[in-house]
Amino acid sequence: MTEDQVISLPPYPGIQASDVFLVQTAADAEQAYAHMCDADILGFDTESKPVFFKGQQSDGPHLIQLATDTRAYLFPVVKAINTDAVRALLESKVILKVGFGLGDDVKRLKIKLGITPLNVLDLARVMRESKQSDMGAKAAVAKFFGMNLQKSKKTSTSNWAAPLNDRQIMYAANDAQVALLVYRKWLSGRPG
Repeated sequence: MTEDQVISLPPYPGIQASDVFLVQTAADAEQAYAHMCDADILGFDTESKPVFFKGQQSDGPHLIQLATDTRAYLFPVVKAINTDAVRALLESKVILKVGFGLGDDVKRLKIKLGITPLNVLDLARVMRESKQSDMGAKAAVAKFFGMNLQKSKKTSTSNWAAPLNDRQIMYAANDAQVALLVYRKWLSGRPG
């Protein structure tokens, strides 16, 4: 599908703001863990403050996003709150974590937080239609839902280390949840 064809599709509605939870305290983290610990699959992504100069290193991730079919939880790393819940979920061998382009996310989590995500599936790779190009979330939403996932470049390259604004919160929540929903749709269409 061409970019013009994708743009002409109806907009992807995304998750409702009332179903997005910004984890800011240890109690929030415990509640998030309680909701997600029995999940079979979680949508997963991270966001990092961008770097703009050659040789500059990112000190991300600054935000970890995990989502169920109905809710998204955003864990700001800058808060340095209880990372035990995130660690337990990401290092679970039982819960499958799915997302797009996760190689860098996994590497940075290990370097910055000592978290080694297990049972992770990078949808960009397993859904690729040719050896030359991975499938991104935008292309997957167009293919599986016939909708346009609007991803603002301004938001994606914003400062994820600063307090989050509403646009960042919704962008991050949708990134995690859409991966899970696409994965379920992809699974339902596979033979056998």
